[in-house]
Amino acid sequence: MVGKLGWIKRQRAKFQSQPRQSLRRMVSGESHYFLGQRYRLRVHESNGTALHVALRGKTSMDLFVRPETTTERREQVLQDFYRAELKRLVPELLERWQPKLGVEVRAWGIKRMKTKWGTCNIEAQRIWLNLELAKKPVQCLEYILVHELAHLHERHHNDRFIALLDQQLPQWRLIRDELNTSLLAEERWDR
Repeated sequence: MVGKLGWIKRQRAKFQSQPRQSLRRMVSGESHYFLGQRYRLRVHESNGTALHVALRGKTSMDLFVRPETTTERREQVLQDFYRAELKRLVPELLERWQPKLGVEVRAWGIKRMKTKWGTCNIEAQRIWLNLELAKKPVQCLEYILVHELAHLHERHHNDRFIALLDQQLPQWRLIRDELNTSLLAEERWDR
């Protein structure tokens, strides 16, 4: 692990230096992204309404809240929507890619990560995916999932690992570059 310290620091610095969106105020008219598509937020306030997000066509994202709902709670409702959508998408991708790669994860999850798109615990055969992937095109989610699954064959980013990605997902470098140059949310990580 000590030998990887320099690489880890460089990766964190690169991730943290990516361009960020401005802080979201969670009001009507803001732009929010889902699966690479830009949506205009429309906030609907009503007493007794269940807090939720619904997509309207390919242009509008409706956020249903009570009038007293704070900005932080509105953000949480959107994060819950993203989490639920990723939990819907990931099983389909695992079903497609685990047999192709000849591996199987015991567990996977979604969490907010400051410095990584995904991570793999080889011993536990567990994969974590960054919640921010819900905002990126689905091929970015697929690339990160395949990347982490490939680590179940090869721990390091060596020639064998790269050959496996080249064989299974030949366009992985283009997707990686798209992902690494796209905007990240301006997050409040102190919560």
